Amino acid sequence: MPDVVVVGAGIVGAASAYRLAEKGLRVLVLEKEATYAQGSTGKSAAGVRVQFSEPLNVLLSYRSILEYREIPEAAYRPIGYLFLVPEAQAEAQEEALRVQKALEVPVERLSLAEAQRKVPFREEGLAYATFGPMDGTIDPHGATAYYLREARRLGAEVRFSEALLSARREEGLWRVETPKGRYEAPFLLLCTGAWTGEVGRRLGLEIPIYPVRRMVFATAPTPFPHAFPLTVDLATGFYFRSEGSRLLFGRSNPEEPPGFREGMDWGWLGPTLEAGLARFPFLEGLSLDRKASWWGYYEVTPDHNPILGFVEEGLLLAAGFSGHGVQQAAMVGRLMAEEVAFGKARSLDIAPFRLERFRKGRHLREKGIV
Repeated sequence: MPDVVVVGAGIVGAASAYRLAEKGLRVLVLEKEATYAQGSTGKSAAGVRVQFSEPLNVLLSYRSILEYREIPEAAYRPIGYLFLVPEAQAEAQEEALRVQKALEVPVERLSLAEAQRKVPFREEGLAYATFGPMDGTIDPHGATAYYLREARRLGAEVRFSEALLSARREEGLWRVETPKGRYEAPFLLLCTGAWTGEVGRRLGLEIPIYPVRRMVFATAPTPFPHAFPLTVDLATGFYFRSEGSRLLFGRSNPEEPPGFREGMDWGWLGPTLEAGLARFPFLEGLSLDRKASWWGYYEVTPDHNPILGFVEEGLLLAAGFSGHGVQQAAMVGRLMAEEVAFGKARSLDIAPFRLERFRKGRHLREKGIV
């Protein structure tokens, strides 16, 4: 009998399985898809950054990046994140910068002239820029494969094509049913991403995590060489970065309702390009590659911060990252292992991200949501 059943073989579930097994616990991973990283992990734009306003988000990402850069399969590339800060958000971004500096993570304030050396843009309405030289990208598939391989090496079992149908707590155990069998374990960890609300209902719980569709658009190879950092116009939320000879770009649609809508929303391409061209006119004339563009889900909570740790006896959550699961998974895996092994996370205080904040009406306000 396993000690822990981990539901979900995305990067968060995989990292958690590895760290649980590393502590000598018997681990069973259940994944509804035929292989790993088929949800938000596999559809991620792959960015990792420390530029957040909430201290816990900063530290989750920072410590995860430190880990990723030591894992060859993660293919960490410190291409940097460049935030263009509008005058209306200058004070809030200054406060975020103070938080980052206090935590001793590498973030620089740049003048607009200095930022222009990295990316050409129109300066109207901007106050300054910030740049995270440690920020960049990883390979989410590679990192997930690494964690699952290491978990298996330490004795974990991974079962694909096994969705959780139901689970209930009886006599100190979680009794889990799938289409292929029944399992028992003292601990159940849900790393189920955008599906967490639905999975919670199968357990008789209301968990405030819901899916919201997001688009990533890709250009055809450009006629000029480039090595742009992941650049965000905070005035509109438009972002882009280099990906080989292409550019990837996107912008969250604030009017997109929650739900499992599928397929590309090509109607959102126009508003996205309008915002992008207003700030980055050099993008005009580039060709779109529809076949290289894709969509996926953000797993969103009411305050856009994750839910971490125990929610009731033997039941833990690590979900609701609102687009930041890939960049925080490495550290989250360690924290979930500590929750189980020690009864409480030790490396970081995860109290701000526990589910009870919603029950008490204490929402956090993370300003660095893209």
